Amino acid sequence: MKFKKVLLTAVVVGALALSGCAGKAGGNASDGSGGGDGGLIGVAMPTKSSERWINDGNAVKEQLEAKGYTVDLQYAEDDIPTQVSQIENMITKGAKALIIASIDGTTLTSVLQEAADSKIPVIAYDRLIRDSENVDYYASFDNYKVGVQQADSVLNGLGLVDLDGTKKSDAPKGPFNIELFAGSPDDNNATFFWNGAMDTLKPYIADGTLKVKSGQTAFEQAATLRWDGETAQKRMENILTSTYSDGSTVNAVLSPYDGISRGIISALTDAGYKVGTGWPVISGQDAELDSVKAIEAGEQYATIFKDTRNLAKVAVDMASALLSGSTPR
Repeated sequence: MKFKKVLLTAVVVGALALSGCAGKAGGNASDGSGGGDGGLIGVAMPTKSSERWINDGNAVKEQLEAKGYTVDLQYAEDDIPTQVSQIENMITKGAKALIIASIDGTTLTSVLQEAADSKIPVIAYDRLIRDSENVDYYASFDNYKVGVQQADSVLNGLGLVDLDGTKKSDAPKGPFNIELFAGSPDDNNATFFWNGAMDTLKPYIADGTLKVKSGQTAFEQAATLRWDGETAQKRMENILTSTYSDGSTVNAVLSPYDGISRGIISALTDAGYKVGTGWPVISGQDAELDSVKAIEAGEQYATIFKDTRNLAKVAVDMASALLSGSTPR
């Protein structure tokens, strides 16, 4: 099987207790509540525009309901005030715990203080909530390793390494033109993905095998606010116009998320790139259906599949343990 049709499996789910909160106990149209009499748990997700977050929300809700909890699941459509309002409403409704995938991990300080004042434990789901001591636990993947895997997929597509990242003895010398995209600067995970990928790519950039022809090698230059595909498409269009109008071509694009990858693909297509004729190697993440189809079509080289059902289980087990008076493990 060709690697372009293989989905990389991401890494083991991790969980960390956050200090400073050990003493605590206990908007948009709602997606509904259901479950049993174990108490209400609020679940705040960032957006429905990504297939990934829909799957996460459903998995958390289903697993909580299976344990007998009632669930208030809300999506804020990447609007920070909406998410704050939704969490405030959950607190008002008497939520016994909150599971929050934040839009911006630095903007929830006040509402989390409200939760702390009401002795409501808070679990940061996948995205670390920063600048607040009122977070009890954090559940996520090894996101640095995800970044490494994204870079390895690019290097593999260029023929430089095997699937496990081992350098090939007969690897081509290049140079290959690569352009770099990062995730949203307000999402803590974006930095982990970027650092993992760049630590992997930098030796190849340093020895001249890879060349970032645009010169845009800083996270701030590569960042894509809200992980938005249209924003990525516009930036890729600008790079192609400003840097590749001399007849040179892009050989690879580091992309941290499938939605960003699809925006990049649209820009390349509009610029006249054709699959099978110098089409670049493009990475991704989340194994969204449209990107799986893009992989089958040869437009995207690989994606990182993270089984968020496992992540949901960790977060649900944390909430259940906290509400039963035990320590999550």
